[in-house]
Amino acid sequence: MTRLAIGLAQGIALFLLQKADESKAWPATAPMLYAPLLVCALTVPLIPLSALSAMRRTALLGWSAVAAALVAILAIHAAWVGATPDRLGAGPLSPPLFIAVAALLFIAHHLIQPAEAAGKPVAPYADYFDLVGTNAVRLFLSLAFTGAFWLLLFLAGALFKLIGVEAIQKLIGETAFAFPATGLMFAAAVHMAVQLTEARAGLVRGVRTVGLVLLAWLLPLMVTIAGGFLATLPFTGLAPLWSTKAAASLLLSAAAALIVLINAAYQDGLEPPNAILRWAARAASLLLIPIVILTAYALWLRIHQYGLTPDRVMATTYLIVATGFTVGYTLAALRSATWMKPLERTNLVMAAVSVLLLIALFTPIADPARLSVASQVKRLESGKVSAEKFDFQFLRFDSGRYGRLALERLRVSRDPEIARLAAKADAANEKAATPANTGPDFAHMAVYPAGKTLPASFRQQDWSLHGADSTCTYTRMRCSALVIDIDGDGTDEVLLASGATFDVFKLSADGWRRVAQASGVCPGADIDAALEAGQVTMSEPTARRDILVGGQRLSVVPAGEGCRAPPPPLRDGLVKLP
Repeated sequence: MTRLAIGLAQGIALFLLQKADESKAWPATAPMLYAPLLVCALTVPLIPLSALSAMRRTALLGWSAVAAALVAILAIHAAWVGATPDRLGAGPLSPPLFIAVAALLFIAHHLIQPAEAAGKPVAPYADYFDLVGTNAVRLFLSLAFTGAFWLLLFLAGALFKLIGVEAIQKLIGETAFAFPATGLMFAAAVHMAVQLTEARAGLVRGVRTVGLVLLAWLLPLMVTIAGGFLATLPFTGLAPLWSTKAAASLLLSAAAALIVLINAAYQDGLEPPNAILRWAARAASLLLIPIVILTAYALWLRIHQYGLTPDRVMATTYLIVATGFTVGYTLAALRSATWMKPLERTNLVMAAVSVLLLIALFTPIADPARLSVASQVKRLESGKVSAEKFDFQFLRFDSGRYGRLALERLRVSRDPEIARLAAKADAANEKAATPANTGPDFAHMAVYPAGKTLPASFRQQDWSLHGADSTCTYTRMRCSALVIDIDGDGTDEVLLASGATFDVFKLSADGWRRVAQASGVCPGADIDAALEAGQVTMSEPTARRDILVGGQRLSVVPAGEGCRAPPPPLRDGLVKLP
């Protein structure tokens, strides 16, 4: 009955909050109060629903109170930041906050409940593993039961409507019924799921074990994929990876897949799996090292070149978590005395770290909007990006209160152009549409070597048709250009620099088209400094040809060619041709 009372109370609370928001009545008119009430009502009751019969009442009440306070702090910060200029309280209604709160409470709860049951700060690892698996099954069953309940109600409404009775359809369409009924039925489903899983604990563990074993056998395949990818990189270079414009996210996804599959093979660690899976788990742990290093390099390149954005802050957070798992799993793989035993400590430590990171991300400590605004404004004020190319709309519409406060400060900047554009953005009532691509930013393009100019046909062609070929032309970032004959046909090509990569454009009958990409894999290479110093040269001609395999051209690179220190500046400061 206690669970049913909690579910009914949750449904009624959500109904009252929804009606207040609908009618613009109190407490919806007080965002700092409405936000924590809404988020707490939606998430915190799940704690007593799941742990009512598993934790002592005093411990459960204490943990629920701490969870409510923590969630309220995150919600109040989201309300203070605000999602849009015209509605301060829109922040708490955004999906990211709800997802973060749900993840935070799920992880924290599954660290606290086993420890409380064991009566010590850290419980046996098998207890954590068992509780997570059991509660995952309970949550799935509860959601499925609640969904089936509503499907039956919709079916009943449709059937009765066939005979002219519309009362049921009207009833289920009323929020006064929908919220309390959903809360009540979900609580009933949780209660039945708890009873079922406790009575059939062996069956639940058996089903979970079968599922994890099947998942674990994907680990050798993932190891083969990751190993093949890393083994191919020396032959292809990093340019194809960087050209995806999503290298960091793809690499992090690969790391996440390896981590999940390693845990599927390890399970609770009480019984070592098949020898193939044991060796695959060790290999996967070691493969995480180069993947995480590549991810860090990709993120560093983007942040160094373009500064922080909310997405890059989140990616950095994921990278921190992936790095922690990589260090722990590598130590576990290298210890042959026990089968990946240190993995258990790593999982618990990183679970706690993940909770702390989620708190930091949704408070002023490491709010992605705050960090991004600080980074972008610093780039503007230091001259790394011009006022004309700076995204003032990001401050006005996409970074909440932090961006709007920065915009107010920029309105009184000593730079008249910054002040003018900041005032213009601050006066805007809606975000302007992204302008169509109009080609490279010729007004601020540095052209090398000294004395060279961009061909008039390059400047004047219609870039709206082919501008997406290069990051430089598509995003209209400030790019450098190198005008040089790279194929020895007597006509200069134009190379647009994007970080450590050059997009090679050649004149054809259809205009200037990107025909190649030139990139290096030397970390820390400062391309812009080398261009300014005139340190550009063509390599000596070599007696080799490309290999044609079908329609693919494979460049043959002699062994031993790798990263070298940059040559000293040329005395005449000009480009040296072969």
